[in-house]
Parts: sequence; C-alpha cells; structure tokens
Amino acid sequence: MGAGQAGLSVHFLVQVWHWFTTASHWHGAFGVPHRVTEHLAMSGGAMLVALIVAIPIGVGLGHRGRGGVVALNVTNIGRAVPSFGVLVLFATIFGLRGWPGFGARPALVALVALAIPPIVTNSYVGVRDVDADVREAARGMGMTGWELLWRVELPLALPLVMAGIRTSAVQVVATATLAAETSWGGLGRFIVDGLAQRDDVQVFAGALLVAMLAVLTEVALASVQRRLTPRGRRAPDDAVAGSYPTSAPLPVPR
Repeated sequence: MGAGQAGLSVHFLVQVWHWFTTASHWHGAFGVPHRVTEHLAMSGGAMLVALIVAIPIGVGLGHRGRGGVVALNVTNIGRAVPSFGVLVLFATIFGLRGWPGFGARPALVALVALAIPPIVTNSYVGVRDVDADVREAARGMGMTGWELLWRVELPLALPLVMAGIRTSAVQVVATATLAAETSWGGLGRFIVDGLAQRDDVQVFAGALLVAMLAVLTEVALASVQRRLTPRGRRAPDDAVAGSYPTSAPLPVPR
C-alpha cells in the first residue's frame, strides 16, 4: 500500500470516528439506539415465530423417529433459497405495509423462513439421536412417552437444539439488514440511506454496527449453549474457547 492510499485509509477511519462521536447520530428516530431497537424487534419477532413453528416439528419428528426425510428435505430447501429472493417475493405478495412492533411483512416472513431450517434440523437430530439404551432404561422405569420426551430426550437434546437456535439467531440478525429494502428501519437504514446519498462513511458505520450486533448475539448465545451442555459432553477446547458445534450434521433420515 502506497503512502497516498495509507493516508486515504487513515482519513476515512477518522471520518468514521467522527460519525460515531457525532451527538446527532445517537438521538431521535434516526439515531443509533432507535435503529438498534428496531433491528432487535424485527430479529426477535422473527425468532419467536420460528421457535414456535420449528421446535414442535423437529422435536415431535425426532421423538417419533419418523418423517425425517420430509423435515430435512424441506429445511435444506429453505437453506438453499437466497434470503433476498424471499424478501423480494414476499414484498410482491404482501406489499410494504407493516405490522406494529414487527416491521414490514415481507421482511418478517423472509426472516422466519430463514430461521426455521437450522432449528428444525437440530431439534430433530438432537432428539432422534438420544441413546437407545437410555430410552429403554427410562421405559423400564415406567415412563410414558410424554415423560420420556420431557424428562429424558429434551434435556439430552437441549445443547444441540440451542446450537440450532444460535445459528438461526446470528443469521437473522445479519440478514435483518435487508429489511431496510422494504421500507422498514433497523441498522440497514444506515446502509441503504448511505448508498442513496453516496455517503461511504455512513455505509461503513452501518455495516460495522450490524457486524458488532451479530458478534454480540453469537457470544451471548454461545455462553447460554455452553451452560446448557453437560461438562462431559463439551468439546475438548470448550473450557478455553467456549466453543461447541453451531449446527447439527445433515444425517441420512431414518
């Protein structure tokens, strides 16, 4: 990098610093706190709907040991479809009208569609792969199917279920930036408005804020996942790095 390019980079970073330290960017409906609140409202609403839909499906299929082919194929299709394509599709279907507290309809539906696949997959695999000997021991103690699910299968599957939730949440927080394309707010407004105004500093600041929020989400949920994982089932480096697989492998359904 030449001296001129280095000077331009330093000058750009100084402008970014000034953007973040400008008081007007931290107050009102166009300030960072309000945009973060909008972003979290959209992401949280999408995750709540996804949890209500995905966990019963994944856990139920895993407990019964049937329907895995359908569940995994559908979730794999959901992973393959581009989020922006889903956003544009639902924007065409629903228009740009919003729902109070959740933002534009197409963005909410697109984020829910994005969040469901990892949760269904991990819930299904986590419950299905509970050791058969453990199940037999529970039945030998007189447990009903419902008791087996709630007292044995779910506690053992919980770390993997949480891994799916963690994966979905980070994806949703990052992708919620696209909601700004459908007239919703959130941190994506800084990027969309910055591009419209040819303000590279604002675009960079918005992208940095989204990245920071995604990282904070990852760290927070990784900590929760680690606490839910029995010490004997943690990865060897977990005590140091706090790591754990973020998603289940895609098995051959039974």
